[in-house]
Amino acid sequence: MNEQNHVIHKDGQVSTDQVDNAIEKIAPEERGHILQNFDAFKEYLGKRIAMGESIGLSEEQMAKIAQKVADHLAANEEPRNREEKLLQELWNVGKEEERHMLAHMLVRLAQDTRTSH
Repeated sequence: MNEQNHVIHKDGQVSTDQVDNAIEKIAPEERGHILQNFDAFKEYLGKRIAMGESIGLSEEQMAKIAQKVADHLAANEEPRNREEKLLQELWNVGKEEERHMLAHMLVRLAQDTRTSH
């Protein structure tokens, strides 16, 4: 697979237009496990945030990716628990700027979850 199909390139550039493609490549059973409960979702997100930090992505870059992921989830996945339902409802009523701020908050939530364990 060439680098054009990746969300994050070796040089640190981010291609948010590849987020939907990357999510679709996750096996349905793995997606189900990740979305099964909110703790699993936060753990998965925390691992991805740690990976982004390790290659030098800024919080802004990670928030842009998180925003695209949230767009995809809101449009294509049914919430599987109360927390996901709340996030989806907030996402759906939020304006673009509010969604971006919520994406920043999700990045920080995942960072806090990772450091509190």
